Amino acid sequence: MDKIPNWVLCGAVALAFCAGILNTTALMGFTHVSASHVTGNISSLSVSVLHEDWLNVRLFLMSIASFWIGSVLSGMLIGGSELHINRNYGYAMYLEFLLLFASLLLYMNGSNLGQMMIAMACGLQNSMVATYNGTVVRTTHLTGTTSDLGAMVGSWLVGRKLNIQKVLLQSALWWAFFMGGFVAVLLYRQVGYFSMLLPMGIVLLAAMSYRRMARWSERCWWLNG
Repeated sequence: MDKIPNWVLCGAVALAFCAGILNTTALMGFTHVSASHVTGNISSLSVSVLHEDWLNVRLFLMSIASFWIGSVLSGMLIGGSELHINRNYGYAMYLEFLLLFASLLLYMNGSNLGQMMIAMACGLQNSMVATYNGTVVRTTHLTGTTSDLGAMVGSWLVGRKLNIQKVLLQSALWWAFFMGGFVAVLLYRQVGYFSMLLPMGIVLLAAMSYRRMARWSERCWWLNG
């Protein structure tokens, strides 16, 4: 794996940090349902069905389906899983911002539909970039990241070469998500659902920055061509 471009590393870390805030906020809110963890939600769905807890069944189904719909939207906008500077990431992040804005309004009005919007935003974000230079990049959950880090350490312990760049990327994503959750706890205690304003601002700034960088890249290509 070649050296990771700064814009890739910074962008992935920023999005993982945002996802950590969003997921923890959703868990601390009145729905108590994860926004980005489909695996856990499916397990909880099974428990809720057996206990005939139909309110939570509805919430878990809503969150799971919305995450999937967000991924569908990402596929429509991006059209590929390998990171490439000329893909429509800027538009995808603008849409994520709008979904989060809608989620905040719905949450503030006590509507469970806020869960649908925040899960859709996480699904959209998670599917924007699946791989970079052969390395899996996921920004809304840590299961795969933790597994990859464990496998790399195990391989290193038996004498195989360690890919430092891959370790750097996966470790940065892990800690960014963790710190996002930590920050969300502190913010939610003070301002409740308004804690979502921080990731919303970061996503909006990232969208604007990416669009500017993409235009600059297109201009350089035209001049060099």
